[in-house]
Amino acid sequence: MKKNESISGLILAGGRGTRMGHVDKGLQPFRGKPMAAHVLERLAPQVASIAINANQNLDTWLGFGVPVWPDETPGFAGPLAGLEAGMRRCATPYLLSAPCDSPFVPEDLAERLFEALQREDADLAFAATQEPGKMVQPHPVFCLVKAELQPVLSAYLAAGGRKMDGWYKELKAVEVLFDDADAFRNINTRDELEQLDADGSSFPRTGSTPPGEPHFADQPQSLAQVASCLAGYDPNALPVRDAQRIIRDFVTPIRGIEQVALRSALGRVLAQDIISTINVPAHDNSAMDGFALRGSDLKPDAPTTLRVIATVYAGRPCDIVPSDGECVRIMTGGVMPNGCDSVVPQEFVTADSDTSVTIPPGAIRTGDNRRLAGEDLKAGNAALRKGKVIRPADLGMLASLAVAEVPVQRRLRVAFFSTGDELRSIGQPLDEGCVYDSNRYTIYGMLQRLGCDIIDMGIVRDDPQALEDALRTACENADAIVTSGGVSVGAADYTKQVMARLGDVTFWKIGMRPGRPLAFGRIASGAHSAYLFGLPGNPVAVMVSFYFFARDALLRMMGAEAPLELVKARSAGAIRKKPGRTEYQRGILSRSDDGMPQVRITGSQGSGILRSMSEANCMVVLHDEQGSVAAGDMVDVLLFEGLV
Repeated sequence: MKKNESISGLILAGGRGTRMGHVDKGLQPFRGKPMAAHVLERLAPQVASIAINANQNLDTWLGFGVPVWPDETPGFAGPLAGLEAGMRRCATPYLLSAPCDSPFVPEDLAERLFEALQREDADLAFAATQEPGKMVQPHPVFCLVKAELQPVLSAYLAAGGRKMDGWYKELKAVEVLFDDADAFRNINTRDELEQLDADGSSFPRTGSTPPGEPHFADQPQSLAQVASCLAGYDPNALPVRDAQRIIRDFVTPIRGIEQVALRSALGRVLAQDIISTINVPAHDNSAMDGFALRGSDLKPDAPTTLRVIATVYAGRPCDIVPSDGECVRIMTGGVMPNGCDSVVPQEFVTADSDTSVTIPPGAIRTGDNRRLAGEDLKAGNAALRKGKVIRPADLGMLASLAVAEVPVQRRLRVAFFSTGDELRSIGQPLDEGCVYDSNRYTIYGMLQRLGCDIIDMGIVRDDPQALEDALRTACENADAIVTSGGVSVGAADYTKQVMARLGDVTFWKIGMRPGRPLAFGRIASGAHSAYLFGLPGNPVAVMVSFYFFARDALLRMMGAEAPLELVKARSAGAIRKKPGRTEYQRGILSRSDDGMPQVRITGSQGSGILRSMSEANCMVVLHDEQGSVAAGDMVDVLLFEGLV
């Protein structure tokens, strides 16, 4: 990688991001840092200096540590307006541009474009690629241009021109062919971003961060940076889906892998792909008890009589090769003899004697009841993928591959406590005006189902110093902290002030029922930090908030992907609801007379009625945009049974 002191670099981030949902694309998280940070790391070593063209979230962009230049031509004219702004302010003879949503920028882009521009005595050089059997694809947004040509571009924009390749028609431009088409790939949609983010193998890795540039991998984004990617972000009226997205984008997986014995791997998160070293099954074998034969021996319109020459048992292969008109009796799992390609079940044949059977016409087709070697799993293929929560069937799969020890993520450590002077623990006398603390037990149960290492810190009284001490202790001993109570607007709710003083924490009013108040962020104590989930105090609201906000984040920290699965059911009765917020109503799922799934509400849906949660076997999810539900309408349902 060679630095050219006559070139300035410009990252184009001034668009509206319409295909990404009207967000600032370059600020979207990708492999642990904003997309634009990857572009910055690749361009910075190639040029004398670098700047960013952006038109919104300017404070966030300034956090990249480089100049930020907005468009000077109004109206979001696209990359050309950004290029114009860069050419106006460029302090070097040449300007190199690249878009913020292309994290695969070649590390020799500046060198190759500059060499071609000099060789051809051109005004502008741009990248192009050609895939086999296809035409050359130009990439004019990856261009090197003489800064002195800014008046030509400004005149083109003033005349209404907007095409990236239209402004230099009268100039001398040279096309530079690059081999790697993926290096110029734009990530335009959220689906593309998530797919590439998951598939680390396809991402060209960069070297170390250039001197003087920010180390984004070591400086996680702030909550404000993540939230700035949302259009119309309002912490006092935040839709459920936006809160979920901010949390998901903010948390990062823990590090740490350990080898555990196979039986101890149940419920743990697989830390690496398990690659099969053998075919499963190892040999072609019989799917049932019967007779192995050659399909070519079967008569299509008449009975077929074959001579039985041997018996093959599972685990005891034989080297007998049947000839025409012969077959072998075989048991389920027995290795198919050479030359045999089909198995007829024993109940389909007539035994003429101990050494002869007759098969009626059409009993089987060639190839029936034969399991092929590698049919379940071929050697060299992944048996289980990283991130999978290991279930009983997975233990069997691993055992079939002779895997004795399994690489798993270390367990996530989660501390939790309840807040409030009115709370009493089991075994204590219940003073007037007090209640027994139920939230710690429901939180314990939900964390236990996730497979976390749990630290129960009991009840913390309504006192700022007590809360701070508890949060610091939790932070120094856990990866995540879950609290209940103290995040609303009550006079004795000191949690907000303490949380905000200890770290990067935001307080939301979610557009949902039950469970409107929620605190989320990251706090630090000494050299330790932990993610914090401040749940409301009402018992049902605690469970709803945990399932729909904390659960997914904790699983993400564990390196697991186990999204909530909603199923459809018919509502047994009418449900009143106003559009504009998400509602979670406790329900009982059953089968109607016609066998279809049907759900009815448990009755009063107050957020303090824990009995309704205990009676329910599911939760009816009424989304933000939904209105009232009529009897017979289909609704989304979250089943409690089997919920991790």
